[in-house]
Amino acid sequence: MGSMPEQDELVLATVKKIMPYGAFCTLDEYGNREAFVHISEVAPRWIKNIHEFLHEGQHVVAKIYQVIAEKNQVDLSLKRVSESERKLKLESVKKEKRATKLFEVALKQAKSTGTEAAAAKMKLEGKYGDLIDSLEEISLNGEKALEGMGIEKGLVKALLEVCVKNIKKASAQLHGVLTLVSYSPEGIEEIKGVLSHVKAPEGTTATLSYLGAPRYQLSVTAPDFKACEKAIEHMVAQATSAAKGKSTTVSFEMDEKE
Repeated sequence: MGSMPEQDELVLATVKKIMPYGAFCTLDEYGNREAFVHISEVAPRWIKNIHEFLHEGQHVVAKIYQVIAEKNQVDLSLKRVSESERKLKLESVKKEKRATKLFEVALKQAKSTGTEAAAAKMKLEGKYGDLIDSLEEISLNGEKALEGMGIEKGLVKALLEVCVKNIKKASAQLHGVLTLVSYSPEGIEEIKGVLSHVKAPEGTTATLSYLGAPRYQLSVTAPDFKACEKAIEHMVAQATSAAKGKSTTVSFEMDEKE
């Protein structure tokens, strides 16, 4: 039956058969493996008629709620998928489809055989995780990204041309509110001192904008959302460390991803 999805993984599913107590679906990214979503996992509120929320043939973003490998059972949840997670998943799928098309253009341009194509794809995904990350790496670092991978020279040339022409450097941005409260008579200077220690990590950019005491807007730009999150964690930790032993408290609240 092929590989199994992991717990809490976001997947694309197609609704195949609706029952009064739930719906059978197939997982688009797992060879149409069958999965089931119980009616209690369809919506955050109690529902009387499942047909008000689902119809056969509908494509949905679901979260893997439970995997029982020995029974070959996969259970899904729709209500546990936030709107931001749904949007990110759909965007990821869209980018991966585009990457596949661009890879096919390079294969055609290089007149690669099926064996060469499969080997190159396996090597790229083995090193960079997936096809879109591979092509973005090639666009960013050129031939260096393909060094030592044993990919046929004609395909290397075609990949370089296609990626440079069609792939823009990836970037993502996250925002949040950094709150600094000082109980010191020299509170303003103390907060300035704390903020002076807040620096964006290498490979990212950040801005701090004053929103009115005691709140500051922190905006971070990085190659992807994961890098943004790590950068924000790093900068909040810097502020917390700088405030240690002083009369200043530090807290941070992330804005919802768009």
